[in-house]
Parts: sequence; C-alpha cells; structure tokens
Amino acid sequence: MKVNNMKKSLWIVLAVVAVLAVWGYSVYNGLVEKEEAVHGAWSNVETQYQRRSDLIPNLVNTVKGYAAHEQQTTSMNVNPDDLTPERLAAFQQAQEGVRSALGRLIAVAENYPDLKANSNFQELQAQLEGTENRIAVARTAFNEKTQAYNVAVRRFPANLVAGILSFGQKPYFEADDSAAQAPEVAF
Repeated sequence: MKVNNMKKSLWIVLAVVAVLAVWGYSVYNGLVEKEEAVHGAWSNVETQYQRRSDLIPNLVNTVKGYAAHEQQTTSMNVNPDDLTPERLAAFQQAQEGVRSALGRLIAVAENYPDLKANSNFQELQAQLEGTENRIAVARTAFNEKTQAYNVAVRRFPANLVAGILSFGQKPYFEADDSAAQAPEVAF
C-alpha cells in the first residue's frame, strides 16, 4: 500500500508540475504577444513621424527656407526594447521642436501670399495636416497596446512570471506641457 500511495503522490506532483508548466508557457506567450504589439504600435508612431519628416523638406523647399536643426530633430529614433520614460520624453521633446519649427515655417509663408496660393504648397500643407492626424491615431493605438501590456504584466498571478522573466512596464506617450494650448496656425 505504501508503494501505491507513493505512485499516487508522484502522479499528483507530476500533474501539478505539468499544469504549472502549461500555465507558465501560456502566460509567457501572452506577455510576448502583448510586448510585440507595443513594439508594433511604436513602429507605427515612428512611421508617421517619418512621414512627417519626409514631408517637411518638400514643404521647406517650397517655401525656400531649410534649416539644419529641423533635419536633425526629425531623425531621432527610439528602440522599443529600450523604451524608458526618459527616452520617450526626449523623443517627444525633439518632436515638439519639429512642431515648433513648422509653426515658424508657416509664419514665414504667411508673408508670401503667392506662396499660400501655390497648389504645391497647399497640397503639402494638406498632407502635413493628414500626417498630424495619423500621428495622433498612432499615439493613441500605442497607448492602448501599452496599457494592455502593462495590465498583463501587473495582473496576478502573471506578474510572478513577468517578474521572473524581466517583463517590465512600458511608458505611455504623454502630451507635453505645451499641448495644453492649441498652436496658432494662420493662413
């Protein structure tokens, strides 16, 4: 009877270990999936910023004024694996510099009525407006994916697996202080 009890105990232990292994496997794969969704969403944010970056030289050339500062700030990238609040803040600050430069560029264009009526300028301006909308949508999607990931990382008992396997929380894309006031764009 002692051998029978040992066999039962062994089967119970093996069953518990198997259940824990399957659960751990499932949790790990779920966290990987959510982390990859965050990476994908971040890539979409960068794609929209790149689109804006690609439009700026065309707009600037149309206005006939090009500044090296704008080119440098539009080329900043952040690796989604190293997405920290500090790096995200630096990225946002660089993009705010681009937005500010665009405001100055539009102010220069204001002084040239013929330029404002130019169809190339109007088309580029419309594309830039559409790109700004796409950026907003991409930021929102990034924050939604980040929220889903952060919830999964923090929720018990998945947080045990997340802690063991170094799945940390990701920062959100937050509006900077200047976003509280709408930018002035006059045409």
